[in-house]
Amino acid sequence: MKLLVASSWSQDRLEEAQKTFPEVQFTVAANQDDILREIVDAEAVFGAINREAFLAAKQLKWIQNTGAGVERLARISEIAESDVTVTNTRGSHAATIAEHGFGLLISLTRQLPSLLDAQREHNWTRPFSGPQVGLTGLTLGVVGMGNIGRAIAKRGHGFDMEVIGVDINEVPKPDFVAELSLLDGLDDLMRRSDVVAVAAPITPETAGMLGPEQLRLMKPTAYLIVVSRGGIIDEDTLMEMLNAGQLAGAGLDVTAIEPLPEDSPLWDTPNLLITPHCSGGSTQTAAAGKAIFYDNLRRYLAKEPLTNLVDLKRGF
Repeated sequence: MKLLVASSWSQDRLEEAQKTFPEVQFTVAANQDDILREIVDAEAVFGAINREAFLAAKQLKWIQNTGAGVERLARISEIAESDVTVTNTRGSHAATIAEHGFGLLISLTRQLPSLLDAQREHNWTRPFSGPQVGLTGLTLGVVGMGNIGRAIAKRGHGFDMEVIGVDINEVPKPDFVAELSLLDGLDDLMRRSDVVAVAAPITPETAGMLGPEQLRLMKPTAYLIVVSRGGIIDEDTLMEMLNAGQLAGAGLDVTAIEPLPEDSPLWDTPNLLITPHCSGGSTQTAAAGKAIFYDNLRRYLAKEPLTNLVDLKRGF
């Protein structure tokens, strides 16, 4: 069986995979030309491919996406309508993304950027623009209660926050979540929350879900943290609110356009922290993702059902 690796692998990683699965021909494609040439007779792909590559494939049966988000594959109607099985690494990133989200939040509530600026200037001062904020007793509203949302909620509970959540599907309510509702509870969540954490995938149903009307329901003392995908919140409204002091702060690990253009006004928006879509990266994430892939490859070879199946028509 030929498996095309449409991702950057080190020689050590390739040799380990070959040793673990000697019956598999692993072929690493370094660029699009290589992908188009090698995918023709590949039975499986590790990584994301574009429409041109998919149409060039003649024997493709399985795509193992390297992350949880599959929006790029979902946009390709030919893949969504095909019989090709798509799996992802759902769950491998959850803890790390949740930790990053709280890193953004605590940086804002404790005003760490201004303290870091003072440290660089060797200045023992407290250059706070307002009171520092503790998390105990605050209400955390989580939008999207999948693996990432639950990981955020669990950590919020650990900070003695009251956790409420909404999800597009009926999902079980964890013990550490006080209230969980469908999307008809979104407006109430936006009004009540001191912190809103967006952990939903980007799908046709969630794109633009937090528009001007929803964002303007937030308290002026509230914080917004977005760690799932760009395109869910209205960034223009967010900038207007931050510039007008109508929101205490926001942290974005994702934006509607990535990479974020150098001339984007988001860069200069006050009380906004931006990180370059890196919340999922960690040694633990890499190990967990590899374990999911190896388990699925073993299952595929044994003709057993795969895990982490994706419904591209729904987008997750």
